[in-house]
Amino acid sequence: MTATLDLAPLSQKDLLCTSSLTAHDIERIFATARALKAGRETHTQVLRHKRLAMIFEKDSLRTRFTFDIGMQDMGGSAVFMDHRDARLGSRESVKDMAKNLERWVHGIVARTFKHKALEELALHADIPVINGLSDFVHPCQALSDFFTLTEKWGTVKGRTLTYVGDGNNTCHALIHTAVKLGANIRVCSPEGYEPNSRVVNEAMRTAQDSGAEVTISNDPDAAADGADAIYTDVWASMGQEDEIEERNGIFAAYQVDDEMMRRANPGALFMHCLPAHRGWEVTQEVMDGPQSVVYDIAENRLHVQKAVLALLLR
Repeated sequence: MTATLDLAPLSQKDLLCTSSLTAHDIERIFATARALKAGRETHTQVLRHKRLAMIFEKDSLRTRFTFDIGMQDMGGSAVFMDHRDARLGSRESVKDMAKNLERWVHGIVARTFKHKALEELALHADIPVINGLSDFVHPCQALSDFFTLTEKWGTVKGRTLTYVGDGNNTCHALIHTAVKLGANIRVCSPEGYEPNSRVVNEAMRTAQDSGAEVTISNDPDAAADGADAIYTDVWASMGQEDEIEERNGIFAAYQVDDEMMRRANPGALFMHCLPAHRGWEVTQEVMDGPQSVVYDIAENRLHVQKAVLALLLR
């Protein structure tokens, strides 16, 4: 039997960062994702005649395909605008772009370098704006990560996720989402590469209400001990290509390998947002081993983002 969809609006018009969502919002996204995943051949008219604008300043595989396919799955359509050669606001103001797009489409997904560009789009557009990735935070990724963990564990409350690597946009999103759901989050980075202190401080305040624990350290062995899942990401993100050689040396001790996985709890999961560089941030044995759920996460990007679209664009 196909689950019924509850498409009452979320508490926010936009999805720029999971810190602005309530725990109930996130649970509703997960419930909708489960229903859409189970009834992919049934819920084909949820966004009939709805149109999505996709504005990308960065290359993409998962984000572009899953949002586009997600709209098609639910009876809508997507229009892609490649802004890799001209960033938002360079040809015409972000405000004017927002005011034009709101006359033609029902929602905007933007993948940008500067988070401020997304905030400006959302400020001026009367339609929902969804963060497909910015230099500050990657909310759709973290929602897909934690949705996958709920599939594996039932609940993430009280569980411990260890993130090892650069305190980047994915890391920030994981921190925000973990504390909303009552999951413990440990972040282990080389000195000088820790997550943004504002993100950490905000998460610690949220954790006081949810019962989560937030730990920031530079010791990968201690961070891995007793973890239920270990997560990593590339050491140099898009836009940091000129730092790759330097970062490879600095981050070498933070590679996720069999030894690190053995420090975690038996059966601990390995997670990565992709793309991955085998032999750098993770060994091939771990990446392609039985504890890896990286492709489950990639699949769930489709279902979670369909849920976000369904709840925001209705």
